[in-house]
Amino acid sequence: MLVDGPPEQRADTAPAPSTRRAVRAVGLVVSLVVLTLVALASIRTGAKALSLDQVWHGLFHDSGTYGDVVVDERLSRTVLGLLAGAALGLSGAVLQALTRNPLADPGLLGINAGASAAVVTAITCFGVTSLRGYVWFAFAGAAAAGALVWLLGGSRGATPVRLALAGTAVSAALYGYLQAVMIMDDTALGRMRFWTVGSLASATDSTILQVLPFLAVGTVLALGLARPLNAMAMGDDTARALGAGLNRTRALAMLAATVLCGAATAACGPIVFVGLMVPHAVRSFTGPDLRWILPYATVLSPVLLLGADVVGRIVVRPSELQVGIVTAILGGPVFILLVRRRRTAQL
Repeated sequence: MLVDGPPEQRADTAPAPSTRRAVRAVGLVVSLVVLTLVALASIRTGAKALSLDQVWHGLFHDSGTYGDVVVDERLSRTVLGLLAGAALGLSGAVLQALTRNPLADPGLLGINAGASAAVVTAITCFGVTSLRGYVWFAFAGAAAAGALVWLLGGSRGATPVRLALAGTAVSAALYGYLQAVMIMDDTALGRMRFWTVGSLASATDSTILQVLPFLAVGTVLALGLARPLNAMAMGDDTARALGAGLNRTRALAMLAATVLCGAATAACGPIVFVGLMVPHAVRSFTGPDLRWILPYATVLSPVLLLGADVVGRIVVRPSELQVGIVTAILGGPVFILLVRRRRTAQL
């Protein structure tokens, strides 16, 4: 029978903090390389496959050939996938830390529901028909839903449970309104059917420029919250002793998640499971330290989103499956596996 050695011997076998940091840093570099490869695959893949020479020529030469035009179109789609994936991953990681729930996602606080309800209102009441119009209504709806959740769950002292319950209630009410309007208005049903699936196919330079400032602000804010959220994970009393302002941190975390998820949802529609799967998977490797979780989620979430988009363009050529369908197909079994695990990655 094997017997563990003395405590001193076991402690010597544990990796030193500097070694762990080095491994995480190398892992982040590898993740960036993988992201680059997936982005190239996204530009190459479509109804017409392109060679690497055509991709290179389309990116760095402007001759107006067919291949160059295809690259330009796919480049916008890829850039939007990079931005939206990073936003969904960051917002998911922040919300999991905020609610202390490793299985939380951006839809938990009503952000997706608010964006969807605003878009169907724009279609039905204001006759909006273009993606450029949807973007602003969706973002306004996401922001309004986030503010309402904070008002209901945080006005008398925010706690993870209060925020989660408020988000669930707001989401249920908004989705009920959404379904009622779509049932009564065939026009809204037809136009919402594509948007609510979640897709990168409508990506344009204009859409990217519209949401880019919000994504930049949300990213900076989320990354800056790593230390106070780490302190809150040790309990409210410990966080206060370390100088973290609880309500201030929770309000800023809500704001960051709302801005990030709202902008991504406005541009692409509600895409599920990205904000859930990636932060949870990353936590099993990095541990609970958000100083590592947030950068990893920023890099690996676009890998998942763009990878799912590439798969959707390959499996039913020359047509395609929207990326929201692919992530749902992939995410369902993964979510069931996570729920059934005896131990989930702890916050």
